[in-house]
Amino acid sequence: MKHWQSVSMKKNRFNASKKVFAQFNISYMVVFGSALFLITACNIDKASEDLSPIEAQSTITLDSNIKEAENVKESIKNSYARLASERPDVCPKLIQKGVDSQVIKRTAEVMTSDYCDYFLYPQDGQKISVKVNDRQIETLLIVPILHNFANGDYQVESYDKHVIRLAYDGATYKPENLVYDVAVTVSD
Repeated sequence: MKHWQSVSMKKNRFNASKKVFAQFNISYMVVFGSALFLITACNIDKASEDLSPIEAQSTITLDSNIKEAENVKESIKNSYARLASERPDVCPKLIQKGVDSQVIKRTAEVMTSDYCDYFLYPQDGQKISVKVNDRQIETLLIVPILHNFANGDYQVESYDKHVIRLAYDGATYKPENLVYDVAVTVSD
């Protein structure tokens, strides 16, 4: 019987030590988990505040790649517009003021869609006015800001790409090929 009691006591001591060990493990894991959580949270805040040099460089490279792609896209549009200026039925068109003239005249232009855009690069301080021989065509400046030429001339505020849009604004359906004359005056 004594043997049975000693085995039973050993079992009880072993179970008690298991409980203490389990409680110690749980406490240790709570403390360790909390510390790990705080360290991770601090690192996330610090990472969001300032990027590492490698991450900053990759962000700068990405931004410059996006800007370069936009510049290439704009260059392609301008090249297309330059070629389109030689044809009366293709839009958008790049128009340029002559050296000795303030008026850019385009005669027998053909509008095949609902509008036609004209690209122009005036200098700061110049005035732009647009006259069309057809009252069913609305004349607007759409880039860099919206301006209706029916309200008067536009004063150029910066050397930048300006987009003049001639849009059909008639009371009836637009003819398939609307023929018109346009005169864009760029004065100092």
